[in-house]
Amino acid sequence: MLLHRGFFARPAPQVAADLLGKLLTKPAEGLVARIVETEAYQQDDPACHAYQRRTARNEPLYGPPGHAYVYFSYGMHWCLNIATGTDGIAEGCLLRAAMPLEGLACMRQRRGAARDRDLLRGPGRLGQAYGLQREHSGSDVCGQGLLRFADDGFKSEILCGPRVGVSVAADIPWRFWVPGSPWVSSYKRSPRAPAPQ
Repeated sequence: MLLHRGFFARPAPQVAADLLGKLLTKPAEGLVARIVETEAYQQDDPACHAYQRRTARNEPLYGPPGHAYVYFSYGMHWCLNIATGTDGIAEGCLLRAAMPLEGLACMRQRRGAARDRDLLRGPGRLGQAYGLQREHSGSDVCGQGLLRFADDGFKSEILCGPRVGVSVAADIPWRFWVPGSPWVSSYKRSPRAPAPQ
């Protein structure tokens, strides 16, 4: 069953937790993966790309919900976020990692010599394996778009903790992951983040 707009029209932390176990698909290329790690960001969160500034780049985060926000990270990686919440208020979920299910040949070709465990382990790797580029930002993930999300009834335990690599608001527990999954990325605290209180 495809995820509808209402699924995404909720606060980012709720959507991020509920995306675990869902399927990210790219039907045109036969790609299917099960989401195992996400992070949430909201407009009043200093780590959010839309914090105190609305730009052409982060415009998709302002909605409508269920649209992709694809950005270039560290001059190397395209990362996929999905706008959530209320139209006009910036928030979204970063897809951090997924378990590949179908289309592995295509993913392997794009990821080069990566081990299968590392095909989608981390947001940059996921973006590369799915062939994401700037032109995908703003695309609708509900309905018949390039990327779609589906629910096949899979359920899992969910853990939460601090987000990876952010230097501000580093201790907000808005990273969600499937415990025990080998496809979940490693937690790395930013060296620029203040010491935990």
